[in-house]
Amino acid sequence: MFLISDNVDTYTGMKLAGVEGVVIHSKEHLREQLQKAIGDKEIGIILITERFGREFPDIIDDVKLNRRLPLIVEIPDRHGTGRKPDFIMDYVNQAIGIKL
Repeated sequence: MFLISDNVDTYTGMKLAGVEGVVIHSKEHLREQLQKAIGDKEIGIILITERFGREFPDIIDDVKLNRRLPLIVEIPDRHGTGRKPDFIMDYVNQAIGIKL
Protein backbone atom coordinates (compact mmCIF):
# COMPACT_ATOMS: atom_id res chain seq x y z
CA MET A 1 0.00 0.00 0.00
CA PHE A 2 0.99 3.58 -0.59
CA LEU A 3 -0.76 6.75 0.64
CA ILE A 4 -1.12 10.02 -1.23
CA SER A 5 -2.55 12.50 1.27
CA ASP A 6 -3.45 16.16 1.30
CA ASN A 7 -2.72 16.55 5.02
CA VAL A 8 -0.08 15.58 7.55
CA ASP A 9 -2.55 14.08 10.06
CA THR A 10 -3.75 11.35 7.71
CA TYR A 11 -0.19 10.69 6.61
CA THR A 12 0.99 10.36 10.22
CA GLY A 13 -1.83 8.00 11.16
CA MET A 14 -1.17 5.75 8.18
CA LYS A 15 2.59 5.86 8.79
CA LEU A 16 1.96 4.62 12.35
CA ALA A 17 -0.01 1.75 10.80
CA GLY A 18 2.97 0.90 8.59
CA VAL A 19 1.80 2.50 5.33
CA GLU A 20 4.35 4.63 3.49
CA GLY A 21 3.24 7.70 1.61
CA VAL A 22 3.55 11.36 0.76
CA VAL A 23 1.77 14.62 1.54
CA ILE A 24 1.12 16.80 -1.47
CA HIS A 25 -0.71 20.05 -2.16
CA SER A 26 -0.83 20.59 -5.92
CA LYS A 27 -2.31 18.96 -9.01
CA GLU A 28 1.08 18.56 -10.68
CA HIS A 29 2.61 16.97 -7.59
CA LEU A 30 -0.40 14.61 -7.41
CA ARG A 31 0.11 13.59 -11.03
CA GLU A 32 3.85 13.09 -10.45
CA GLN A 33 3.46 11.00 -7.28
CA LEU A 34 0.63 8.94 -8.76
CA GLN A 35 2.73 8.04 -11.81
CA LYS A 36 5.65 7.17 -9.54
CA ALA A 37 3.43 4.90 -7.40
CA ILE A 38 1.90 3.26 -10.49
CA GLY A 39 5.37 2.49 -11.78
CA ASP A 40 6.35 0.70 -8.56
CA LYS A 41 5.38 -2.96 -9.04
CA GLU A 42 5.52 -3.51 -5.26
CA ILE A 43 2.47 -1.25 -4.77
CA GLY A 44 -0.87 -3.00 -5.25
CA ILE A 45 -3.12 -0.44 -3.54
CA ILE A 46 -2.87 3.34 -3.61
CA LEU A 47 -4.81 5.13 -0.89
CA ILE A 48 -5.77 8.72 -1.65
CA THR A 49 -7.73 11.16 0.45
CA GLU A 50 -11.24 11.90 -0.84
CA ARG A 51 -10.36 15.52 -1.45
CA PHE A 52 -8.21 14.50 -4.42
CA GLY A 53 -11.07 12.50 -5.90
CA ARG A 54 -13.34 15.54 -5.64
CA GLU A 55 -10.84 18.17 -6.81
CA PHE A 56 -8.99 16.21 -9.50
CA PRO A 57 -11.38 13.56 -10.83
CA ASP A 58 -9.77 13.68 -14.29
CA ILE A 59 -6.46 12.35 -12.93
CA ILE A 60 -7.95 9.78 -10.55
CA ASP A 61 -10.64 8.49 -12.94
CA ASP A 62 -8.09 8.08 -15.73
CA VAL A 63 -6.08 5.67 -13.59
CA LYS A 64 -9.17 3.85 -12.31
CA LEU A 65 -10.61 3.35 -15.79
CA ASN A 66 -7.46 2.57 -17.74
CA ARG A 67 -5.42 0.38 -15.39
CA ARG A 68 -6.14 -2.89 -13.63
CA LEU A 69 -3.44 -2.36 -11.03
CA PRO A 70 -2.83 -0.73 -8.70
CA LEU A 71 -6.23 -0.40 -7.09
CA ILE A 72 -7.03 3.17 -6.05
CA VAL A 73 -9.06 3.55 -2.86
CA GLU A 74 -10.35 6.93 -1.71
CA ILE A 75 -10.32 7.31 2.06
CA PRO A 76 -11.79 10.03 4.29
CA ASP A 77 -9.37 12.34 6.03
CA ARG A 78 -9.45 13.75 9.55
CA HIS A 79 -12.43 15.96 8.66
CA GLY A 80 -14.56 12.92 7.90
CA THR A 81 -16.08 11.79 4.66
CA GLY A 82 -17.32 14.23 2.06
CA ARG A 83 -20.02 11.80 1.01
CA LYS A 84 -23.67 12.07 1.80
CA PRO A 85 -24.99 9.66 4.45
CA ASP A 86 -26.79 7.33 2.00
CA PHE A 87 -24.03 7.18 -0.62
CA ILE A 88 -23.72 3.38 -0.38
CA MET A 89 -27.39 2.85 -1.28
CA ASP A 90 -27.06 5.32 -4.16
CA TYR A 91 -23.94 3.52 -5.37
CA VAL A 92 -25.69 0.13 -5.28
CA ASN A 93 -28.75 1.58 -7.02
CA GLN A 94 -26.59 2.99 -9.83
CA ALA A 95 -24.57 -0.22 -10.14
CA ILE A 96 -27.53 -2.58 -10.53
CA GLY A 97 -29.91 -0.14 -12.16
CA ILE A 98 -32.82 -0.54 -9.74
CA LYS A 99 -33.86 1.36 -6.65
CA LEU A 100 -33.74 -0.63 -3.43
